[in-house]
Amino acid sequence: MIRAIMDTSSLLAIVRYYLPFDKEDQLKTLLQQKFESGELIITDKVLQECKQTAKGIVVEELDFITAKPALIAKTSDLLPGKKFHNMVDNQFCNKFLVKQKGITEVEFENEKGRFLASADASLILYALNLKSADAVVVTEETKTANDGKIFKKIPDNCSSIGVNCMSLPNYLKDHIRLGTEHQFSLFS
Repeated sequence: MIRAIMDTSSLLAIVRYYLPFDKEDQLKTLLQQKFESGELIITDKVLQECKQTAKGIVVEELDFITAKPALIAKTSDLLPGKKFHNMVDNQFCNKFLVKQKGITEVEFENEKGRFLASADASLILYALNLKSADAVVVTEETKTANDGKIFKKIPDNCSSIGVNCMSLPNYLKDHIRLGTEHQFSLFS
């Protein structure tokens, strides 16, 4: 069983671009089953980000997530160790951008602290702690760093540490088999 850790961007895509076509709630029901079985995972920090993004549409539309607190993966107990901090410093950081912007060591440590407290970092740390080849991070982010932030995007970070990462359409096609005779099609 593939365990997919969902990013805010993918959950937002589900409610914006897929659920409007899910007239019989088949996809929503399937997603609920996947969350309840542990095949789909949402971390507490991603949930918090979902509550603050797009007026909370994700938690409103996928209300089953907040109705069952046991579905939410707790990351507060996952303390990033020295190895993870080294990854953040050496693999997750865009050193060229740090140098180009003239970011001081103190400014870098402040940015690093914000990154470590972010949903993105919790997602990656949670995936690392699953210690499973069957874990995948699902995100709509791309490797292209176009936002001027000093820390790389989720797919780049996952790639550098050997964590599988894929987009929502690929996850739906490969693991939910959306649109095949084995499941259902939103456009049937």
